[in-house]
Amino acid sequence: MWVSAIKFNSLRHFIKQVQCIRCRSFSSLPQLPVSSHCQYISSDSEEGEDSSSHSQYIWSDSEEEDSSECNSTSEVVNKLDSFRKDPGAALTFFELLKAKGFRHNVHTYAAIVRILCYCGRQKKLESLLRELVQKKNDLNFEVIDLFEALSKEASNVFYRVSDAMVKAYCSERMFDQALNVLFQTDRPGFVWSKFTCNFFMNQLLKCGEVDMVLVLYEEVKRMGFSLNQFTYDIVIKALCKLARFEEAFDVLNEMNKAGVTLHGHNYSSIIQGLCENGRLDVGYDLLLKWSENGIPLNAFAYTAVIREFCQNSRLVEAESVLLRMKQLRVTPDKYVYSALISGYCKCGNISKALSLHGEMTSIGIKTNYVVSVILKCLCQMGKTSEAIKNFKEFKSMGIFLDQVCYNVIMDALCKLGEVEEAVKLFNEMEGRQIVPDVANYTTVIDGYILRGKLVDAIGLFKKMREMGYKPDIKAYNVLARGLAQYGSVRDALDCLKYMKKQGVKPNVITHNMIIEGLCTSGRVKEARAFFDDDLKEKCLENYSAMVDGYCEANHLEEAFQFFMTLSQRGFLMRSESCCKLLTNLLIEGYNNKAFKLLDTMLKLDAKPSKTTYDKVIGALCLAGEIKWAHQVFDFLTRHGLIPDLISYTMLIHGFCKRNCLREACNIFKDMKLRGIKPDVVLYTILCDAYSKINKRGSSSSPHTLRSNEEVVDASDFLEEMKEMEISPDVVCYTVLMANNLADAGTVFNKMIDRGLEPDIVFYTVLIATLSKRNNLMGVFNEMIDRGLEPDTVFYTVLIARLCYTNNLVDALIVFDEMIDRGLEPNIVIYKALLCGCLTKKDVDKYLSLFAE
Repeated sequence: MWVSAIKFNSLRHFIKQVQCIRCRSFSSLPQLPVSSHCQYISSDSEEGEDSSSHSQYIWSDSEEEDSSECNSTSEVVNKLDSFRKDPGAALTFFELLKAKGFRHNVHTYAAIVRILCYCGRQKKLESLLRELVQKKNDLNFEVIDLFEALSKEASNVFYRVSDAMVKAYCSERMFDQALNVLFQTDRPGFVWSKFTCNFFMNQLLKCGEVDMVLVLYEEVKRMGFSLNQFTYDIVIKALCKLARFEEAFDVLNEMNKAGVTLHGHNYSSIIQGLCENGRLDVGYDLLLKWSENGIPLNAFAYTAVIREFCQNSRLVEAESVLLRMKQLRVTPDKYVYSALISGYCKCGNISKALSLHGEMTSIGIKTNYVVSVILKCLCQMGKTSEAIKNFKEFKSMGIFLDQVCYNVIMDALCKLGEVEEAVKLFNEMEGRQIVPDVANYTTVIDGYILRGKLVDAIGLFKKMREMGYKPDIKAYNVLARGLAQYGSVRDALDCLKYMKKQGVKPNVITHNMIIEGLCTSGRVKEARAFFDDDLKEKCLENYSAMVDGYCEANHLEEAFQFFMTLSQRGFLMRSESCCKLLTNLLIEGYNNKAFKLLDTMLKLDAKPSKTTYDKVIGALCLAGEIKWAHQVFDFLTRHGLIPDLISYTMLIHGFCKRNCLREACNIFKDMKLRGIKPDVVLYTILCDAYSKINKRGSSSSPHTLRSNEEVVDASDFLEEMKEMEISPDVVCYTVLMANNLADAGTVFNKMIDRGLEPDIVFYTVLIATLSKRNNLMGVFNEMIDRGLEPDTVFYTVLIARLCYTNNLVDALIVFDEMIDRGLEPNIVIYKALLCGCLTKKDVDKYLSLFAE
């Protein structure tokens, strides 16, 4: 018997000893036809039928008495047999006995199982056996004994019970026991269903038992078991998970030899496996080859390739795969579009993401999965108003917006100071049957605190608890910061005590937020007292928070002294805090202290990372302190920290903004001497700056201006770009067009030929450079057709140009459309329209606009 060989073997032991397991000649066992297998798997309509079979069945007093009179196994079995044609009533009787304390045994379970099998109630059977498996330790018999009790039943009963038991064990990840079920009988004529075998193998694969899948596959092959395309597909996926791709291809050959028809999903599994194992290009080549050979690959293959292209920021190639899908009439699904939209959001191309979203809705694909990604991207790009507008549009389109979407917009509104609007959305969630979660409550609490409304914040925190939600560490941290900022240290400490009582341990962030809250409100002494007296166990993060707090309150000398005291003990704070302190010292004129800080860092063998380096230089350039940015640049370079392209770009951009072009050019030359290759961003900055030199002159020092070096022209940089094969991007083309370095029409055609998508800034500049009024509305309409949303700046330029070219009618049409889109006209638009009305002598319209 099989059971004697493996019943008590573990799954791992089975893998090692599988070749020792033997049964009598498998060829002598006739295989059940596939139709017989399907018959018992697919008869699951019992959910509706059960209710009708006992909808009128109500337990009366006499029937309860009958149940109480069943004290023996034989009586229970006989009673259950009387319900043979009414499985619903049988189950109710079975459960009622259990509730009254009757302990069911193998015979009573066999009776109810028999009824469910004969009536085709497979799902009820699976549920019963799952419950049996879960309470294994409370049973007075072994689960495997149930098969012995059913050994004399018809084959269909055995198939149903085996299938349900395997599923029950798999649901609990009890794979050893499931394996025992598959090999539990020596009954003549019994061969387990291939569908049960496939289910078991698939569950093993999902749970990471890849080796077991392959061992089981070899064993069923050795036994001569009939396999189908789905069995082979599971094996292919298992081999791909182990990156054994040659063997996966061998499985395709085995399928051919076995006469099993290869389907598209078999090929797709290999492509998907290659992509998931970092062999994207091989997977892509196979996709092209197989699709050209007419193999009907399914959407999963294309999705796998598109997803990996997007994750590697190869969006042009990803879009080409989407185009190929459409050409081959493979319908893109939500996963394809989600990958592309996420990819474009990741690189900040929100217009393309919105265009793809529109494409999804136009072909009827639900976009619930991607709207939160779009809204997050808009907020991260600083386009908060646009995010709120899109949120409203999505809502009006009937798109389901979940807690994440609401949280993104509520957070955006709170940061804009519009806490009341965020609260309205919070209340709206309940009206739309979207239950707010802890994150939603925390966002609004944070919004109240940002506006200084501590009482409202505490009230909402209490409401969250009253609603049965347990605040998490983030919620407590937000509240602790608010109490520290607008309450007192005592309030914050009470919050810490309450947290501990609720089983939530305060962490480093909690303590740091209290320090931050106190310092932000100017109570630096209280923050220091909390740090010294109440914070018993300090770490470097806490020291860094104290320095950050000093910087926030502009107590730079105390911050510097605190830093030096710590460094004398041989400790150094996190790089972000050093960077913040260094930048603030330089901006506020504490130059000696700033360079002493840098020198201390170097003595402690803590060279600033390139990220810190870039942050300091970037912050100084942004603040207009280009001189100090250059000195920091030189200081760190002298100490062996080689600047990268980002550092050079920020410094050159800083000099260009100050119109110090010779200095910028000298740094540019130094960069090239170091072997650092310029990119399109840096060339765009230089082209823009040098093209404007004739308009405003240079602010370079007299010494550099007296240099005999030849003055560089913007066109020289364009030539360099061509020589280095650096192609302009949309921003570069926009700059060239804006500075009359290239013809607008030529630039536009080049961009389209290269597959670049013009953005709203490009169209704004294009409108500003066009002289013919007929072209203006044409460009406007084309931009709308591309799915781009005009902003106030675009409307201002377009209306001004239309009025300038004496096209008042179109200017007024565009003006009305702007109003309809909910955008507020500015004074420049009104002035342009008023001038246009005067030119056309349209007094009535002039007076109307003037009144507005």
